[in-house]
Amino acid sequence: MQRTHLDWPFFEPRHRELAQRLGEWASAHLRDHGHDEVDTRCRLLVRQLGDAGWLRHAVAGRDHGGAADAIDTRAICLLRETLAWHHGLADFAFAMQGLGSGAISLHGTPAQRERYLPRVARGEAIAAFALSEPDAGSDVAAMACAARDDGDAYVLDGEKTWISNGGIADFYLLFARTGEAPGARGISAFIVDAGTPGFEIAERIEVIAPHPLARLRFAGCRVPKSQLLGAPGQGFKIAMQTLDIFRTSVAAAALGFARRALHEGLQRARSRTMFGQRLADFQLAQAKLAQMATTVDSAALLTYRAAWQRDQGLNVTCEAAMAKMAATEGAQQVIDAAVQLFGGEGVRSGQVVESLYREIRALRIYEGATEVQQLIIARELLKS
Repeated sequence: MQRTHLDWPFFEPRHRELAQRLGEWASAHLRDHGHDEVDTRCRLLVRQLGDAGWLRHAVAGRDHGGAADAIDTRAICLLRETLAWHHGLADFAFAMQGLGSGAISLHGTPAQRERYLPRVARGEAIAAFALSEPDAGSDVAAMACAARDDGDAYVLDGEKTWISNGGIADFYLLFARTGEAPGARGISAFIVDAGTPGFEIAERIEVIAPHPLARLRFAGCRVPKSQLLGAPGQGFKIAMQTLDIFRTSVAAAALGFARRALHEGLQRARSRTMFGQRLADFQLAQAKLAQMATTVDSAALLTYRAAWQRDQGLNVTCEAAMAKMAATEGAQQVIDAAVQLFGGEGVRSGQVVESLYREIRALRIYEGATEVQQLIIARELLKS
């Protein structure tokens, strides 16, 4: 994997060392578990990442198993970029441990942090983030899942869908309407353990790049008030703060996929002969490779600008949206170009570029579709 971007001033020596170590580990330990079903593969990867210490970077607080007292956005991004280059499902497994527990790192009580974060960091508990609903994806304010105050507990009723790790998670960070105010201001956050009575997996969802996904159903599900995360009515704020950390890392994952596609495309161009010369000798192929490389570096600059700014304590709402949009849309273009360089081989099942083609598509949708990122960017520009 090409690492010249690590010389950029966004990074400190510890970031360069982290990326180097992970690259070496991934090359030695990550392999295709293609004959295993996706749930088994994901569980194995979470344990591998936990045993090797990489999940410590997804958790904040050294006292709770974290690598540092605060989440290092640049480290998260480098980890996701590197894992995505090597293994798409490994990137997914790492990312969901962070997204599913991030709000506990940010807002959990000491007891909540002690109960969940060390197990997440060791890969002993799988986390999930349950925000989307059948009629409330990008429009979080339209959320219908409700939590009714009932003495020493809240009673949950409603559904969530497109929930990553649904069906294999040990706990779910759930957002439900508690009604303190209209719209987004009347939402609260809860930690719901798998197996809680009244909570069931209503449907498993299969997608083009296999990942554990499910629709969740809650019917009279009693959750102790000790499982409320933050104060009532703060759920939307908690969700947005968590997504602000990990939205930039989605750009980094897309960057890892794009870098791998560029690598595969270069290898193909150098080795494929056509009409008595290498594919790389054709100007059309050279132009395609030049565009791919420029797209990759443009996305990398936006991604690590946003990550660096967040680590400086700056607001990155606009910068993270730009990074997410540019990196995911750009990666789609780079991967498509790599498939084109491979010709018929590019769509053969089992080819790296074929796998990348399926992996990248969802990144343009989840954690805010490209169109939502455009609205965020425009809103921030108009505010300023």
